Amino acid sequence: QVQLVESGGGLVQPGGSLGLSCAASGIGFSAYTMGWYRQTPGKQRELVALMTNGDGTYYADSVKGRFSISRDNVKNTVYLQMNSLKPEDTAVYYCNAYLPTLRNYWGQGTQVTVSS
Repeated sequence: QVQLVESGGGLVQPGGSLGLSCAASGIGFSAYTMGWYRQTPGKQRELVALMTNGDGTYYADSVKGRFSISRDNVKNTVYLQMNSLKPEDTAVYYCNAYLPTLRNYWGQGTQVTVSS
């Protein structure tokens, strides 16, 4: 059974920092591209950051220089460090595990709220 379990969401003030974690089980973690997406009500889910199995990274323009994705292939965990948070970063953040043309899995999501 595949599980992606996110943790670390919460309420933070503008300019603050928050770290998200996603623990994966039931997959060959090191082979997967791991990503973080976010979604707000009425909008499509958007890609925030991803890290390939070769440690290549991609960031959405809106988070470049503020967010950092990393992974630990021993702990089967992907992380998202979010700094200099803005109110517009408020969303439900989802972890994704992707194996091209073969598999695509999602976590249940964790709420991040940036507000004073």
